[in-house]
Amino acid sequence: MTRRQPPDYISEIKRMKAKKNAIILAHYYQTGDIQDIADFVGDSLALSQKASSNSADIILFAGVKFMAETAKILAPGKKVLLPDMNAGCSLADSCKAEDFVEFIKNNPGRTIVTYVNTTAEIKALSDIVCTSSNAVQIINSLPKEERIIFAPDRNLGNYVINKTGRDIVVWNGTCHVHEEFSLEGILKLKNENPEAKIIVHPECELPVRMIADFIGSTSSLLNFTKKDNGKCYIVATEPGIIHQMKKENPDKKYIPAPPKDSTCGCSECNFMKLITMEKIYKCLKDETPEIFVEKNILTDAQKPIKRMMEISKKLGL
Repeated sequence: MTRRQPPDYISEIKRMKAKKNAIILAHYYQTGDIQDIADFVGDSLALSQKASSNSADIILFAGVKFMAETAKILAPGKKVLLPDMNAGCSLADSCKAEDFVEFIKNNPGRTIVTYVNTTAEIKALSDIVCTSSNAVQIINSLPKEERIIFAPDRNLGNYVINKTGRDIVVWNGTCHVHEEFSLEGILKLKNENPEAKIIVHPECELPVRMIADFIGSTSSLLNFTKKDNGKCYIVATEPGIIHQMKKENPDKKYIPAPPKDSTCGCSECNFMKLITMEKIYKCLKDETPEIFVEKNILTDAQKPIKRMMEISKKLGL
C-alpha cells in the first residue's frame, strides 16, 4: 500500500484562490511563508482599507479573530474565513463588553475611542476606532476640549496622552507580546551592538519606550528601517515584521528584542502563529471556519471604523 503524498499547499492555494475568486490578507506578524502566499500584507489600518475595497468573493484572513471580524464588518456581503477560530488576541480579550459598558457608565460624557484590537461588540460601543498607525492623529482630529475614553491598551493610551496632552481616561488592558519585552535584555543587546538603533512599538511599556530611537506602529517601524541610513536595528515588536524588513533591505541586520522570560529568544504572538499553511489550505478548500457578526452589532460597529477610515483618508494616512 503506497502512502498518499501530502498536497503541495502553495500551488493548491493559488489554484483555489483563482477558482473561487478569493484573496488572502495577512498581517505582518504571520510567518514568512504565509506573508509570501498572501495577496496583501499589512498592519491593521492597511488591512482594514484593503478589506473594504477589493473585488473578491472570499476573504481569507491570515491573522487573528478581531481582524477577520473587522473585514466582515467592512465587507458584509463577502464570505470571510479565518483558518483557526482559536486565533484570538490577549489585548481584545482584556476588554469584555459587559465590563466596558460599566466603565463607560462610570466615565460619562466622554467620546469613546477604541483601538482596532477589540471585539466587534466593543467597536459597536465606540464613537471612533483607531490603530497604532493613526491613534495620535485620530485623537488630535477631535476638538481640544473633548474628553475621551481610550481602550483597551494602557501603554498605547499613555503614549497617546504623552503625545497629545488630552483629557483621556485609559482602560487597563495590555498585549502579551509588547508587555513582555525585557528592558535589561534590550540594553544588553545594545551593549553588544552599539551601532544598533532601538525601534519600539507604542504598545510597549514606558521604560522600553524611553530608550527607543524610534517609536511607531508596525508599518512605521518597517518604513523607518527602509528609509533610515542605519545598518542594525533592535526590533521591539512581534518578530514577524522582520521578514518584510529583510525583504526590503537584506543587507541590514535585525535583532528581535528579547522577552522577560530568558528561556526563549523572542516574543512571538502565539495566537498569530496558530495560522499555518496547512490550515489556510483546508480553510480555503472547505470554506470554513467562516466569520459571522450579528447584524445589529455589525451595523453599529461599521460607523466608528468608517469614521476612522474617513479621517485617515483626509489626513493622507
